[in-house]
Amino acid sequence: MIKNYFKTAWRNLVKNKVFSFINILGLTIGITVCMMIFLFIMNEFSMDNFHKDGTRIYRVMRGFKRDGKSQSVAYLSGPYAPALLSDFKGQIVKAVRINPNDNLVTIGSQSFHEKKVLDVDSGFFNLFTFPLIKGDPSQVLKQPGNVVLTETTAKKYFGNIDDAMGKVITIDKALPLKVAGIAKDVPSNSHLDFDIVLPLENYKDRSWMQQWINNGIYTYVLLAPNVTQAQIDKQLPAFMEKNMGSDMRKYGLDFSLSLLPLKDVYFQQDVFDGVKHGDKTVVYIFLSIAVLILLIACINFMNLSTIRAAERSKEVGLRKVLGALRNNLIWQFMGESVLLTVISCMLSVGLLALAMPWYNQLLGYSLTVSWTALPIYLFLIGVTIAVGFLAGSYPAFFLSAFSPVQALKGRLKLGKGGASFRQVLVVVQFTISVFLIVGTIIITKQMNYVKNKQLGYDKTQTVMVPVDNEDIYKNLDVFKTGLQNASGVESVSAMSGEPGGFFDSYPVVVEGHEERVNTRSEFADFEFVKTLGLKIIAGRDFSPQFPTDSTNAVLINATAAAKFGWTPQQAIGKWVLNPIRDSLKRQVVGVVNDFNFQSLKDNIEALVISPYKDRRVVLIKLKPGNIQAGIDLIRKQYSKAASAYPFEYSFLDQQFDTLYKKDVRQQTILTVFAMLAILVACLGLFGLASFTATKRFKEIGVRKVLGSSVQGIVVLLSKDLLKPVLISMLIALPLGYWAMNKWLESFAYKTTLSWWVFAVAALLTFGIALITVSIKAIKAAVANPVKSLRTE
Repeated sequence: MIKNYFKTAWRNLVKNKVFSFINILGLTIGITVCMMIFLFIMNEFSMDNFHKDGTRIYRVMRGFKRDGKSQSVAYLSGPYAPALLSDFKGQIVKAVRINPNDNLVTIGSQSFHEKKVLDVDSGFFNLFTFPLIKGDPSQVLKQPGNVVLTETTAKKYFGNIDDAMGKVITIDKALPLKVAGIAKDVPSNSHLDFDIVLPLENYKDRSWMQQWINNGIYTYVLLAPNVTQAQIDKQLPAFMEKNMGSDMRKYGLDFSLSLLPLKDVYFQQDVFDGVKHGDKTVVYIFLSIAVLILLIACINFMNLSTIRAAERSKEVGLRKVLGALRNNLIWQFMGESVLLTVISCMLSVGLLALAMPWYNQLLGYSLTVSWTALPIYLFLIGVTIAVGFLAGSYPAFFLSAFSPVQALKGRLKLGKGGASFRQVLVVVQFTISVFLIVGTIIITKQMNYVKNKQLGYDKTQTVMVPVDNEDIYKNLDVFKTGLQNASGVESVSAMSGEPGGFFDSYPVVVEGHEERVNTRSEFADFEFVKTLGLKIIAGRDFSPQFPTDSTNAVLINATAAAKFGWTPQQAIGKWVLNPIRDSLKRQVVGVVNDFNFQSLKDNIEALVISPYKDRRVVLIKLKPGNIQAGIDLIRKQYSKAASAYPFEYSFLDQQFDTLYKKDVRQQTILTVFAMLAILVACLGLFGLASFTATKRFKEIGVRKVLGSSVQGIVVLLSKDLLKPVLISMLIALPLGYWAMNKWLESFAYKTTLSWWVFAVAALLTFGIALITVSIKAIKAAVANPVKSLRTE
């Protein structure tokens, strides 16, 4: 019997090629999208779950208050880890410090600038489950002169991993290390990423390893099996008072400590710590899109199956007369639905394999797709059951309920109820499509707004060169002087953070204020204002004509002046003190106009600009002309200052891509999937138009004989099919307005939700639907009426 079910199902699929193609194509697209999202979600929620003791590993977070809001960062100083082990003996059994770094690696005459280097405590490979191909996890980092390479890095340096063992590499031309272990490449579902791991012991004399107040490394701890996070968190205030109490009172700080479970690190938001982070919002957007597109495909199947009811009514009637029970008929039609879903699943697997390179590029990392993994097959089985049975349920019950007498006499009527239900389904389809189109247009509009907004500084023709090695740091003045003397360079400035980068946060003492005020800080040289093209609205800029500016002067922005309770003019001559950096009361000599030095998702904060030597990046403003000649000039000067290091640069106006990478990714995803949604919805509409034209074939012939025009017949056929599209717009446009208004709330500076956005979305959707329906309607309208009436 089952064999006959599938044989009949196959014959029906082959017999009705157009309907089968529309259903299979729609379901294939829907299932492919679902599989792509499933792989992404599986990767996101599997983040860091491969560590054997992962449920007991915690990241130690340092909390503070900023403008009344509680915030936390992962950066601690070196003394925290040994103190935690000592003060929580028996409760915290392991503590490992991690310092992300980038170094020059030299092997013989070859040099590599490696940006994924971790300086760690010797227990790193015992705490985290990063498997070693070569070497003992307990011993591999015991000696300060050892180093561990990943498999790919070892092959890059030495050709194969066997040749790598025991070889020597040199870090920053000063630290020779012997390869004592080879680790497997870090999987994509790890928030920590590395190519090289070396002992932190080599940096034990650095200030951030010895001073409690100098924070810059991560600390991870392993709790004893019977100890809970709450027990440790309860004792941490006393720990901070014991070890940091005097320093916090001295500098006016209010730090706290807390534990963050390892599984929560990846999805932690609003942190600047250099490790990989995800966004649950993006995950839920992906998930919603997958469900919506699959829903559209299922609606297509239900619609097209029910409208074919009239064609199959005699088959159902004959089967019933010959003794078929209703249950038999239900399983027959369910079987057809499952067969169609199985075919779609098979095509989806092939389509997914083709789409994976593009998908990995879109995500920004490679998803590991293992076709032997059980979850993949469970997902496919689940989709087959869910789509095959749920999408096939309504048509199956609908068809099996036909009266055999009416069916065999050819008097079967589908009824208004069935037509209404089909229209409701079309409304749902196009509501989803219009909603996605609205989202796509508004996200694109916001990204264009962000990209083109005047930020208050001049970012054109400005090259950024990172100060990321000892050579360039020591020879920075030589590098700057060489560039300033060049004819193609307008100005050069070394600073602690470029616009769009990282700006330190410090509580400062302000004249006339009893409490310290939180501000962002920029440490820069005298050319800062000139290089960025900032506007001085009160006072003056830093100047070599005032020798005391180096130690006694600061600039502030207009927001800082307002926060301190001054007008720009009143701010001149007032003093500001940063007790963590120095003990000097620096006078405000100038106020710069506000500029967006952070993301446009944030309001402009108070900024204090000090001529203090904390140089992390150099900005070179080139004169108009040949950009490539300017780059060559910078490269030449860089090679003089840091000849062992490769020259790396970027442009200031490229910061957009870095700052809004996640949002641009959402824009691309929404654009692609909105197009797929409208495609699948229009496939269904085309099927409905085909059915309508076939059903009213003779009516059209009569109307043409009686004098109806082609235009009149096209309008007649189109109006009923386009009514649900119009209704869907009335539903989707308000929903789109509400949803995108919520999304725009994450931006401090945002575009307006103009009426034309919704008009474009509506016209685009209606236009596509009209073209889809008209293709079939025009074909039916121009047909020779003789063909439809010759049997009458």
